[in-house]
Amino acid sequence: MTTIAPPQQTIPTTPPRVRQESPVHIPLSRIARVELRKSLDTRAGFWLLASIGITSLLATGAVIAFAPTNQFTYSTFTLAIGFPMSVILPMIAILSVTAEWSQRSGLTTFTLVPHRTRILLGKAIAAVTIAVVSMLVAFPVGAVGNVIGSAIHGVPTVWDHGVVDVLCMVAGNTLLLMVGFMLGVLIRSSTAALVAYLIYAFVAPTLLTFLALNQKWFADLQPWVDPNFSQDALFQGGFHGEQWAQLALTTLVWLVVPLAFGVRSLVRSEVK
Repeated sequence: MTTIAPPQQTIPTTPPRVRQESPVHIPLSRIARVELRKSLDTRAGFWLLASIGITSLLATGAVIAFAPTNQFTYSTFTLAIGFPMSVILPMIAILSVTAEWSQRSGLTTFTLVPHRTRILLGKAIAAVTIAVVSMLVAFPVGAVGNVIGSAIHGVPTVWDHGVVDVLCMVAGNTLLLMVGFMLGVLIRSSTAALVAYLIYAFVAPTLLTFLALNQKWFADLQPWVDPNFSQDALFQGGFHGEQWAQLALTTLVWLVVPLAFGVRSLVRSEVK
């Protein structure tokens, strides 16, 4: 009599766990390079950057052609070049920040890099890099114009701006650029942020200066509450202790605090 062996039961085995590799951390330097390239790739960004060099040449030529001979100094050329830069550089910063919302690329950007503060920091680094490089190009143009203009008009070449004065102008333009960056973060609309900066840079200083001329109490208070008053003084050089305190206070109130509020709002906002 044959016996039938009972069927062998197979014990289910759990498949080996596959170790999932953590996503590669994107370095901040790469984010800054990408944001810098994005500022150059668009047609508007390219021509804004090109306009810095173009306006530097035009301002230098205008000083040579129209300035009185007793004003052929290096400071005259740097101030003439610095004025259009103080308008163009904040525009570059505004467009850099608002591009994620105006061009509807924010969803892609923040999906690739979920930490929005790192994206903002990369944009800030790229904008400051553009500002510094632009000024390193523009100031030598003014130096060449100073030499050529003095030779054409037969007057001595005057170098009345030292390294400290040039660094103060760099700091002034960087602060104005960061104001544009702050408005872009706070408003997140290219048109509205550009209009807000024009009001900040041109309308508000005129009204506050008019008020200071007609009200003695505000004339003494203006350096402590008017950010443009302290920032414009940077372009003149020769800062002393009280002026640094005024600049620190106005920068804290009109730049740091709104920027912190804008970053907090941007981090919590919904991207569509």
